[in-house]
Amino acid sequence: MADPIRWARYRWQRLISTEGGESSSSNNSTNKCYQSSKTIGKHRIVIPCLGHFKEEYEKVSKLYMNNKIQTTKYTLLNFLPQNLFEQFHRVANLYFLFLVVLNWVPLVEAFQKEITMLPLVAVLTIIAVKDGLEDYSKYKMDKQINNLLTKVYSRKEKKYMDECWKNVNVGDFIRLSRNEVIPADMVLLYSSDPDGICYIDTAGLDGESNLKQRQVVRGFSEQVSEIDPEKFSSRIVCENPNNDLSHFKGFVEHSNKDRVGLSKENLLLRGCTVRNTEAVVGIVVYAGHETKAMLNNSGPHYKRSKLERKVNTDILWCVLLLILMCLTGAIGHGIWLSRYSEIPFFNIPEPDGKWIPPTLAGFNMFWTMIILLQVLIPISLYVSIEIVKLGQIYLIQNDIDFYHEKTDSTIQCRALNIAEDLGQIQYIFSDKTGTLTENKMVFRRCSIAGREYCHEENAKRLESYQEMDSEDEDSADHQCSASIHMSKWRGHNCRAVNEPLNRKSLDRLPGSSPVLGREDGTGDVPHLGHVAFSSPIETDVVPDAQLLEKFRQISSYSCQQSEEASSKLSLETMYITDFFLALAICNTVVVSVPNQPRQKMRLSPLGRMPIKSLEEIRQMFQRLSVRRLSSSPLQSVKESSSESPNSFVSKLSIFRTKLSSPALDGAAQRAAEPHNTDSPENSQVPQELEMVNVAADCEHNSAVSSIELSPLPKLCYEAESPDEAALVHAARAYKCILQSRTPDRVTVDFAGLGSLTFQLLHILPFDSVRKRMSVVVRHPVSSKVVVYTKGADSVMMDLLRTVSEDTKNSEMEQKKIKERTQKHLDDYARRGLRTLCVAKKVMSDSEYAEWLNHHFLAETSIDNREELLLESAIRLETELTLLGATGIEDRLQEGVPDTIQALRKAGIKIWMLTGDKRETAVNIAYACKLLEPDDRIFTLRSQSRDACALVMNKILEGIQNTSAKKRPSHKLGSVSASPPTQTPGFSAGLVIDGRTLEHVLHDSLQNIFLELTEKCRAVVCCRATPLQKSVLVRLVRNKLKAMTLAVGDGANDVSMIQVADIGVGISGQEGMQAVMASDFAVSQFRHLRKLLLVHGHWCYTRLTNMVLYFFYKNVAYVNLLFWYQFFCGFSGTSMTDYWILILFNLLFTSVPPIIYGVLDKDVSAEILMQLPQLYMMSQKSVAYLPSTFWITLLDAFYQSLVCFFVPYFTYYGSDIDIFSFGNPINTAALFIILFHLLIECKSVTWIHTVVLVGSILLYFIFTLAFGATHNSPSNPYWIMEKHMMDPVFYLVCLLTTCVALLPRYLLRVLQGTLFPSPVLRAKHLERLTPWEQREAIKRWNDDCAVNSGVESQATSGASSSATGAVSEEESIASVLPTSKTPFQACSRDGLVEDTSISPDI
Repeated sequence: MADPIRWARYRWQRLISTEGGESSSSNNSTNKCYQSSKTIGKHRIVIPCLGHFKEEYEKVSKLYMNNKIQTTKYTLLNFLPQNLFEQFHRVANLYFLFLVVLNWVPLVEAFQKEITMLPLVAVLTIIAVKDGLEDYSKYKMDKQINNLLTKVYSRKEKKYMDECWKNVNVGDFIRLSRNEVIPADMVLLYSSDPDGICYIDTAGLDGESNLKQRQVVRGFSEQVSEIDPEKFSSRIVCENPNNDLSHFKGFVEHSNKDRVGLSKENLLLRGCTVRNTEAVVGIVVYAGHETKAMLNNSGPHYKRSKLERKVNTDILWCVLLLILMCLTGAIGHGIWLSRYSEIPFFNIPEPDGKWIPPTLAGFNMFWTMIILLQVLIPISLYVSIEIVKLGQIYLIQNDIDFYHEKTDSTIQCRALNIAEDLGQIQYIFSDKTGTLTENKMVFRRCSIAGREYCHEENAKRLESYQEMDSEDEDSADHQCSASIHMSKWRGHNCRAVNEPLNRKSLDRLPGSSPVLGREDGTGDVPHLGHVAFSSPIETDVVPDAQLLEKFRQISSYSCQQSEEASSKLSLETMYITDFFLALAICNTVVVSVPNQPRQKMRLSPLGRMPIKSLEEIRQMFQRLSVRRLSSSPLQSVKESSSESPNSFVSKLSIFRTKLSSPALDGAAQRAAEPHNTDSPENSQVPQELEMVNVAADCEHNSAVSSIELSPLPKLCYEAESPDEAALVHAARAYKCILQSRTPDRVTVDFAGLGSLTFQLLHILPFDSVRKRMSVVVRHPVSSKVVVYTKGADSVMMDLLRTVSEDTKNSEMEQKKIKERTQKHLDDYARRGLRTLCVAKKVMSDSEYAEWLNHHFLAETSIDNREELLLESAIRLETELTLLGATGIEDRLQEGVPDTIQALRKAGIKIWMLTGDKRETAVNIAYACKLLEPDDRIFTLRSQSRDACALVMNKILEGIQNTSAKKRPSHKLGSVSASPPTQTPGFSAGLVIDGRTLEHVLHDSLQNIFLELTEKCRAVVCCRATPLQKSVLVRLVRNKLKAMTLAVGDGANDVSMIQVADIGVGISGQEGMQAVMASDFAVSQFRHLRKLLLVHGHWCYTRLTNMVLYFFYKNVAYVNLLFWYQFFCGFSGTSMTDYWILILFNLLFTSVPPIIYGVLDKDVSAEILMQLPQLYMMSQKSVAYLPSTFWITLLDAFYQSLVCFFVPYFTYYGSDIDIFSFGNPINTAALFIILFHLLIECKSVTWIHTVVLVGSILLYFIFTLAFGATHNSPSNPYWIMEKHMMDPVFYLVCLLTTCVALLPRYLLRVLQGTLFPSPVLRAKHLERLTPWEQREAIKRWNDDCAVNSGVESQATSGASSSATGAVSEEESIASVLPTSKTPFQACSRDGLVEDTSISPDI
């Protein structure tokens, strides 16, 4: 067969069908039914409700959901019972329900029945209304989505009809047009695109703005017309529904038993939008709640804050206090009754005439007291906390300092119940790329064939580059010096392809429409604000002069078809060519054209084929002999006697032009076939080093004119990662231009040689296990299968070819290239550049066919598919030939060093978890001031667990010896659960790589590892996988009991964001997956500074003070009733009317503490930002220590004693009634409780004043109205009116309030004058003039610096390395010198001044 791929697929499919035929029974229908019943439990069978599938469809379809979604929890019928059922899951609500029921028991009744129900009914009603409104909004959204229309094939009408989304079922055929949203998960069976491609926008699913390619199932893409559902006779077997967006396993089984594998590339997911494709048809495999989008929509995640757990503990103490008070009342009542020798007159007998004994009366009184003193348990506290948190979140979201103008985004608070935890963070775990850096990848340097190209002019451009604002970009011409260099390149109008995309060009694109698309069908290309990796600083690359000269040689020598010109070509040229081809091809970049729908990119015939004939190609290659190539500076090649020049030419030819007719295409293959058969496999010239086809038109002017007449349109590259975009733009700068990409072809315009089309066989995507990606292509002329691979050097270097006897010379040269490239990689990493290795491999047809059989088996399997595909990829990516390496700069975000310094001063330890090289990570750590020049750096690298344990012990010994010089009695203990602290005067950092992390995360080494990290001020983890990141966060959180915050910007950070106490997502350029999984989302890392130091401090301080105030308020008021029991025989009666008693906490004193919790401000934001040390106050829970709680309760007891006994002794001996005695007590209690709040307020605004005055007025208005309208003897008739005309009443209220609040007021005065806390000292700074304030803050910071400097001097002479006998191969623990920075942190150039390290352990 002409095409080996089709031949291999055909043979493999026939093999599968033959095996199936041998094992099948004679009754095919029986076998079908058996297979169906067998696979229904494990897998899903999808068949259309058409043709001969109707009967089977009726059986299978009952097992699957339809497409109707319902995210609501309630209906009109079940709302009340279900909501009450959920609310009574809360212990506090059950407690008050118990009190309501208890009050209905006549023997223990304390209040009127309806009064006891009031607090519980109020709380339940508020929460029910909130839940109902939330659910109703979900219902409206569900209704809107379910009633959206889409085209569904009707078996009755035999055509596509408009149908609501909710009526779509599994097995339905759906036809979608451009800009329509996909209603259900469906397998793509047809696309109007000539290459069977469908472009989708997944922003509604994962937030990523770049377009994704999906392709028609293999075998269906060749069809000319749209698929006819009536003729569809295949069945789809796929995995059961799951929430994994990145994987899909299954196969299509045709009627002849042939199978075609399915992957995520064939699946269109619900919620995505069709772009740049006129029409697509698919069959639904998952619908409704079984779609991947709905399975990932788990709703808001709930985290309990640390303060909430503490409050629950203190409420249990209040319960215990309530029980003690009730026991006191029960015992007192029993003793009081037993003191009467005769039955007292007020003791009413039972209906049967019997008297209740004192013991039983005391028991009944216990329950009566529970009802009377119920206010001690603050039922309204939970509601108040929720309201305060909402207010705090509102203030955070409306802080203008969090607004980022470039991205037009502000902070998002996705978790509403953990804002106070922002004030207690002890550890921050940060990703590097896109979190600390901008994630704008700029091509800086490269190494090809062991030779480095520094790109100095590009570095100068970056140094002077100032990215323009959007208004400037509208009118600016972004042609930098790259265009100047490129214009010197003969025969090209390079402006058309090298001019960067500015905002103006993209603003005119029809991509500004919303997700659902506009009615006119536009909206294909996203707006620049949503297109990632497209800023001019990323797209503009100035070529290196030396490398550019070699490209000119390729172009000029291709015109001089002579032996003299050919001899000058070297194997280095082959490396350069393959290197840039790999940059252009080895990716998943989508190529689109602005202002146009997606179409196949084609050049004009003249522009794409500047070659006259195939005969010229053959003649030129015949001139290239082995003897000529032996003069290569890279290696000396021996001529093989068994190899003819023609056969060698066929091996070196890797390019063919895109021929204008199929006849020429076939001629090219026929011309190449004889050479392939004559070529020996054991040639001493390495098969991987294939020669460039430099066949170009000798009449160069004609080629020039053809391209100028048909200029290339501007190309828009949409990449899934910024690294891919940077490499493609770098290749583009050297005229290796990626022009188009289809599922089976990649077209590249290379250095004036025309449009070169490669057959794309496979893409092996990047994963965190392999740490590399590969593409498998077939070269146009030689028909050789070539694998291009790029990845991390830590894995790529181990995959290179080893030296063999047959090809010793070439392999020794490869070894030299490897050594030189490794040096360049290390240098790049020290400069803070991101590094990648580029390699290739050439396969024979037999090798490829053998691998293809295994790979097809992995593709079509459902069980263990990922493992099989991983094994297949690893089997392919071996024996590689190293081409070169790249260095890409990712600049720090604005304000990162200052932010990290401030967070460090705040007592927060910061860990950097990254997948980059150690040198890159350390350099960035110095640049962002995570590591300081004076820090001692321990680098932990180990190949075994035992060696790792030994090294960590040696490091700890060194630290112990260092600290012992200052504190001889200090000992290293076990891992502490206390807040993290490090040895005073000791500053160290720990650097650890991914392989060593595997050892230290083992159970046996976790404690010693954590002990070591506690001694270090910063930890840098390199080459860490996403799983290792999450395990580290969980380890610190659980073992050290520390409050953790994880911050990241990409999908690889989601796991650690979810594990941490608080997860922060950076809404950067890698989509929104981290944001969607986070609790808070910011646009820049620097926003963490204000979020933690200001809002974190405020939220924690406000909420703790409000909670303590609630406890104080309830205890103080309830004790008034308790003290009265000593004077009424513990009878459970109250000196205050029940309505006023209940409404006192529910209405009169409920709003002031809420305002206090939302608006109180102990220190201004400016002072908190300038004095990060104040954060330690909230971090160490100074405001809410156990001692603070008990002191608050003691103060409440004192104030209640004063509030009760001052009126008691005032009216002692008088004949006033019970309510006249209780009214002054109640009124004085109101003034005491509200003025107590005024003393505690750190800042009083007009809102505080209005609320306080309003609460007092409301109390008096209610009591006056209540007394005037109730005239029964048991009610407080006209009491407040009489008291307000009595001067004694005012005197009692004034005296009681002053005496009760005097101790607390004096305490606050003494605290502010004699021994002020750091917060009070900082607050005093606000009263100074701006100049005095700046000087005071400067002195404050200088004092802190001097204190830390004195401590560091005490240990400056200490030993800087631990000693031990560990072999270099087993383990390395490097200690960097303290005198100077090991890796100089340069913001852009990153030049390394010193790379010395001390001897290894």
